[in-house]
This record gives sequence, C-alpha cells and structure tokens, in this order.
Amino acid sequence: MDSSETQRKKIAVIGGGLVGSLNACFLAKRNFQVDVYEAREDIRVAKFARGRSINLALSYRGRQALKAIGLEDQIVSQGIPMRARMIHSLSGKKTAIPYGTKSQYILSISRENLNKDLLTAVEKYPNAKVHFGHRLLKCNPEEGLVTVLGSDGIPTDITCDLIVGCDGAYSTVRSHFMKKARFDYSQQYIPHGYMELTIPPKNGDHAMEPNYLHIWPRNTFMMIALPNTNKSFTCTLFMPFEEFEKLLTGNDVLDFFQKHFPDSIPLIGEQALMQDFFLLPAQPMISVKCSSFHLKSRCMLMGDAAHAVVPFFGQGMNAGFEDCLVFDELMDKFSNDFSLCLPEFSRFRIPDDHAISDLSMYNYIEMRAHVNSRWFIFQKNIERCLHALMPSTFIPLYTMVTFSRIRYHEAVLRWHWQKKVISKGLLLFVTLIAISSTSLLVRHMPPRLVDCLRSTGDWIAYFWNTGHASLQAP
Repeated sequence: MDSSETQRKKIAVIGGGLVGSLNACFLAKRNFQVDVYEAREDIRVAKFARGRSINLALSYRGRQALKAIGLEDQIVSQGIPMRARMIHSLSGKKTAIPYGTKSQYILSISRENLNKDLLTAVEKYPNAKVHFGHRLLKCNPEEGLVTVLGSDGIPTDITCDLIVGCDGAYSTVRSHFMKKARFDYSQQYIPHGYMELTIPPKNGDHAMEPNYLHIWPRNTFMMIALPNTNKSFTCTLFMPFEEFEKLLTGNDVLDFFQKHFPDSIPLIGEQALMQDFFLLPAQPMISVKCSSFHLKSRCMLMGDAAHAVVPFFGQGMNAGFEDCLVFDELMDKFSNDFSLCLPEFSRFRIPDDHAISDLSMYNYIEMRAHVNSRWFIFQKNIERCLHALMPSTFIPLYTMVTFSRIRYHEAVLRWHWQKKVISKGLLLFVTLIAISSTSLLVRHMPPRLVDCLRSTGDWIAYFWNTGHASLQAP
C-alpha cells in the first residue's frame, strides 16, 4: 500500500486517555488521517482534571511502546525509580523485597502528566487532531460510522475506514459489540474499593525512602504509597467496602489507622487524615474480559475497553500500551491491511490480556497477605538464586511480566512449571536430609540399641505377614 493510499484512510480513535492518545501517535506516524474524539475537556487547560488519579507504575512493556514513538526518554525522566517493595509491619519494622536485579526497577509516573504529554505528542502530527468535548452517541461498526455530540449540542455523523475504541472500562464502542452474535463479555467488581490519601513532603524532601513502593499489608486489606516528583507520596488504601462503611467519623478513622497503620499517622498528619478520608467515597474496581477485540475490518477495541484489569500487578497501562505496539508490529507484517491485522490482533492478544487479568487478581492476595509470610520471602530468595544461576532457564514471574515482553499467557504457563520444579526440588532436598540424618544417627548408635531396633523391625514384619496370611485364609 503506497503512502498516498494510506493518507486517504481515515481513522477515528474514540477516547483521548492514555491508550487512545498513544494509539493516535502510532497511527498518525503511518500517515493515516487520525481524529481523536474525547468526551472530557482538554486536561492541559482544565482547572480540575476529572478521572482516576491512581499513580502509575511504568515498566518494560510500556517503555517499549513509548520508545517506538520516540517518547521514552522524555517520560522516563519524569518518573521516580522504585527498585523494591518496602514492607511496613504492624510493629513499624520495614523490610525491602527487591523486584529483580540491581539494575531492574519500575517507575512511579503521574497519570495526569503522562496523558498531557501524550496529547501534546498527538498534536505534533499534522495529520492528527484531537476533538475535546466530543462524546460518542452511536457507533455502526460494520459501516464505519460514528455519531458524536460536540460542545455545540449538535450530533455529527462521521464516516471512517477504522474505528478504534479506546474509551475505557465502560466503553461505549464495546456496548455496540455486545449487540452482535457470538461476542463474549464478562465483568467482575471485586468486593474491595480504593481511596487515595497523601503523605506531604517533610522538610522539603520525601518523608520516606523514595525509591520504593511502600506497602502496609494487613491480610484482608492493605495500603500502598508511591513517590511523586513534588516530594509527596500518593497513598492508596484498598479495603473491602464493608470496612470502609464502618468508618463514619474522623475519630473512627484515626482509631482504625492507629490499630492497623500506626506509623503512617505522623506521616499523613492526624487532621489531614480525618479530613481527607471523607473528601471522596471509596471507588470501585472492575475487571473486564471480552472476545473478540475486533468486528470485521472496520472496528476494534484496545486498552481497558478490551480488558480492564484491577491495578495490583501494575500492568493495566503497560498492557494497554503493549496493545498499541503489537498492533503496530502487525501493521508492519501485513502492510497496513486492516482485513488481516484486526483478526490477527484478536487471535494473538486475547490469551495474553485474559492472562494478565487473572494475574492481577492473584497479585492482590500476594501484596496484602503473602508478603507477610516468611515462607513467601524464602521462596522469593530461592527464585532469585535460581535466576542468578540459570538466567535464561529460570525467570521469576514478576520478572517475566514486568521486565520482559514474554507473552503474558506464556509467562503464566512457565510460572506454573517453575513452581512444580521448586516444590519437587525442595521435597527431594528434605528427603535427602532425612535419609542422611537417619544414616548418621544409626551409625553412631550403640550396638545394643541397633540390635534392639532390628529385632523390633523383625517382630513387626513377622506379625504383619502372619496377620496378612490369616486374613487371606478361607
């Protein structure tokens, strides 16, 4: 397909969030005419930015996507490296659990600033435009037709060659997919909600160690804190809604934190804690799975619209960014042919996005409960040792997910195999120790005691054999 033909093709990207704006950059780079329709006003000029504010953890998959459009260095320079989890016990003791090797880290990134940078990047392409305040009313995927409502209140019909739904977990584009036969969809609200709090700077610096993701694991709930470039920390409390509902007054909140997170109170501040806790209600978290991600060769879903995940593996944004990168790689492979790229994208990507959805659910249990276990710490140390000895054969799950582009579903299969190997290895090790200990014990026993044990064994064998024979006698 030559460049003039590519230029004539029009693509409508629905949603100007993280995935939508990144996708627009990829598509504009291929000389398509790209129009992004975003329901919100421009967050770069808005007085108040609406939407989620959970800090983001940028890792390898997301960085590779940013690198492909030349933005990696710019975005990475605005992040704070986090090299380990810092576990805060109830007693106040802190223990670091590294994410990987000394050179491996994830980056704490501001969602709002990243979105602003991506929107600015889109507008640098002369063949791309972002239409703010334009809400999707209707979508006819088979005809490549969308109807949007602008700030003037007049619906406008737009015809395009491809519709890309990047409009989040409650996607309007996906709702039109759901009217079609053989489209599978499921959603799950977990029984936990989240609430954000802030640890302000202390004496002009971070109040805690900045290069860690701080975790207060309390088995059925937890609090985390990620560092910000303004020297503050954004804290997020994840807890069952029924527990949130028990905290009705400022004193209730203070008593709760004194019982479960006592070392955080002087960091947040008593008055700030009692006030900020009631600024917004606890927010829900949803997990979405669907199949397929495309409809013929005219419409497709990406990011949360295709696979919203809970935030506990830090892969929601990274998986969405990898969607864009995978599709771009397929466009190279199939020479921009939508009729080939869209079905292949669904076939290739669905197993991976479903796998990271399941892993994200699992990792919540690990973060709020398993990290308290000495057995968990012991297993992590074994994994690190094996990875150091056999770096290409044995790779910890977190490393595969966060520091590589090994496909998510392949990482899960490999993880299960490695767990079996470790379990069998530990069983063999314990068995050998038991045999060796028994051998040493027998070797150093007095002869009379050895003869006594041997006689006892012979006696047990005699009665076992005679008893067994009598049971078989007619």
